[in-house]
Amino acid sequence: MQPLQDKPPNLHPYLIHVPLSSMMTPCSTGKAAKTLPVNLLVAYGVFMLSAGAVWHLVADGEFSSILTMSAMVQCLAVVLLALQMASTGSASGISARALSLDALAICCRLSNTLWLNGYLPVDASGDYVFQAIDMCSLGVLMWLLHQILVVKRHTYDAEEDSMPTLPIAVGAFVMAALLHGNMNNRPVFDTLWMAGVFLSAVAVLPQLWLITKTGGCVEALTSHYITAMAVSRVLSGMFMWHAFKDITCFAWITGFNHTSWAIMAAHLLQMLLLGDFAYYYVKAVFTSGLNCRVQTMENYGCGV
Repeated sequence: MQPLQDKPPNLHPYLIHVPLSSMMTPCSTGKAAKTLPVNLLVAYGVFMLSAGAVWHLVADGEFSSILTMSAMVQCLAVVLLALQMASTGSASGISARALSLDALAICCRLSNTLWLNGYLPVDASGDYVFQAIDMCSLGVLMWLLHQILVVKRHTYDAEEDSMPTLPIAVGAFVMAALLHGNMNNRPVFDTLWMAGVFLSAVAVLPQLWLITKTGGCVEALTSHYITAMAVSRVLSGMFMWHAFKDITCFAWITGFNHTSWAIMAAHLLQMLLLGDFAYYYVKAVFTSGLNCRVQTMENYGCGV
């Protein structure tokens, strides 16, 4: 990876002005890039078997289990990142700030789903499986943060991973306090759940920021992680759209459900942030294989 020599133009500490679609190019198409790593195949294989088992054996094919599938894809995403950490022994290219926001979002969600029923799938997967998956994701995230900030701190891009996340977190909680629903009829916990929705929507920003600051090269498993997070949001958005009229709130304006619209807006925002990268990465995968690295800034190379 070559160091970033020229600072990208108009770089603002809160916004990423570099359009990924205008700079995305596939990486090398050599034999090494097309070799499928065993750990990646195992991760996807275990995920597909587990998802199929939950869908057919636990949820009995109910549509509401798509929310559980969303949580499973998110868990797959962080596991792929853990596999990268374990295989490379390096924290380079991974944003601890993004992982912290993801962990906080899951904690906000678990504060409701572990003992309240308002925001759970109505099928059997909402009884224990949904919560267990989120707890697994949180455990992997905690392990990753420990590895990045303590064990492998010397390999962590600390200076480049500099996007301010405290204003993002505070903004998410303020908006949640204003826009939360009343599915649990407990304002504090309804607010926490809504904050989790908003935090999940913007948690990827520090990762995209780090990518632009380090020259635009994205390792294969990091790219899989980002794309899996996009798929997770698609599934969650499908469920929320289906449940649009079922989500209730104390409306500010009669007949206008501000909570449902805020939830959909948060999902749309994350689609805008992740969709561009995911689309071009999928194109790179089709041309160069699953083990391909993506180069998002054409003036810098990923190396061999």
